[in-house]
Amino acid sequence: MNIANDRSLTKLAAQGDQNAFGELVQLHQSAVFNVAYRILGNQQDAEDAAQEAFVRAYNAFKSFDTHRPIRPWLKKIVTNLCLNRIKAHRPTLSLENGLPPPKEPKPGPEAQTAKRERDAQVRAAILSLPPRYRAAIELRHFQDLSYEEIAETLEKPLSTVKSDLFRARKMLAERLKETAPTQPPPNSKDRI
Repeated sequence: MNIANDRSLTKLAAQGDQNAFGELVQLHQSAVFNVAYRILGNQQDAEDAAQEAFVRAYNAFKSFDTHRPIRPWLKKIVTNLCLNRIKAHRPTLSLENGLPPPKEPKPGPEAQTAKRERDAQVRAAILSLPPRYRAAIELRHFQDLSYEEIAETLEKPLSTVKSDLFRARKMLAERLKETAPTQPPPNSKDRI
């Protein structure tokens, strides 16, 4: 993404240029959708949340500081929207099959199946976290935001963000440990 082009589109959109705002939507729609999907866990709910986030951004755009990058602002809007939806119990969580496929060369069928199963386990573990921990994990590990950016996005103190991430990681590790397949003990004949 060209940062200069992003800023010029942001300035035009702030002046009411609908075409510029449309281009911003196209540039950032996948990032906004990904945040929503990883927090809500359901494609339809994520699409609805992403669309609503852009509507809210459009309506609030005149108050946006055009000297700041727009992507964190959009992620903040969609994150808060998703957390509000979870609090209101509106979304229906589903464990759709894994995350988007990797962009690397395709592994064999057994490896693909194992990866899909592991992705589903990770997705289920993340979806089982309380919403505040789910949001922290999403923003840190999937959106690569710094602790400071997460604190700003979630409007929480930095110490709370660090604590939430620590607890979320601990809970995830425990849940994934519970779902990990146990290895059978090695056969005594194999030791010879």
